[in-house]
Amino acid sequence: MRKQLSFEQQKKWYGVLFLSPWMLGFLLLFAIPLIASFRFSLGKLEMLAAGGYKVMYGGFGNYKYALTEHAEFNRVLTESVVNMAVNVPLILFFSLFAATLLNQKFRGRAIARAVFFLPVILASGIIHDISTQSIMSTVMNGMTYGTNLDPEVTGLSGSGLSQSLELKGMLVDAGMSQALTDYLSNAVDRIYEIISSSGVQILIFLAGLQSISPSLYEASKIEGATGYEIFWKVTFPMVSPLILTNVIYTVIDSFADNSLTKLAYKTAFTDMNFGLSAAMSWMYFIVEGLMLLLIAYTVSKRVFYYD
Repeated sequence: MRKQLSFEQQKKWYGVLFLSPWMLGFLLLFAIPLIASFRFSLGKLEMLAAGGYKVMYGGFGNYKYALTEHAEFNRVLTESVVNMAVNVPLILFFSLFAATLLNQKFRGRAIARAVFFLPVILASGIIHDISTQSIMSTVMNGMTYGTNLDPEVTGLSGSGLSQSLELKGMLVDAGMSQALTDYLSNAVDRIYEIISSSGVQILIFLAGLQSISPSLYEASKIEGATGYEIFWKVTFPMVSPLILTNVIYTVIDSFADNSLTKLAYKTAFTDMNFGLSAAMSWMYFIVEGLMLLLIAYTVSKRVFYYD
């Protein structure tokens, strides 16, 4: 007689079923290039006149060269990690704040949700590159030829360049510590980057907020809890598992467009040094992986799971 699977076993097999397309795609499309890139990182890639290529193995020479002799790698790697460490808390804070606002009942809520997700579309791919190049070209022309940077034409605010400096001065005068002042002024400088990178995280938090049972809020209000207490003792614990999800997503999303990725691309396709480029990519991957493990270990210990 065939043994009946328990409910827990059925859930596990459902998980395997839904993950199988990703696993199949990873094995067929990503595993082989990953292995090939690690091979390239251990030597020098030479193109053959008859076609194809040959790898001249040299051990970990590319890794040593990138860490000890390359003029830009250490600086760019440090900048990429620091930028990620600064951006992740800011993106999480803004996305949770925006999701909490968008979860309230008000007229035009659907349009507001679409507007918050719009920067994700505008900041992706060729649209982001064109807009960035256009703005930088306008600013450089203005600085070089004395062109008037009219905000109505360029979309740039003349006072915007000094706003973070004014904020920094106000915070210092208020007696705030220098470290916190620098962090907040950097947040002002990064506001466009933060908003454009928060769309997916807002959707994830919004889905979590909408899944919270209204009975929990009703019971809290009956007990006399204030809005502040409801947020920190009901809302925040219930969405805390999604904080870990959003942290991991935000860190991985930083792979797509940062200075080190551009440096590795330039090394491979401009300098034609594929081995060194692969070594740079693998070292960045290892650093990001270690940070993800550390973040996941730290955050998971403070996550509340509601049964």
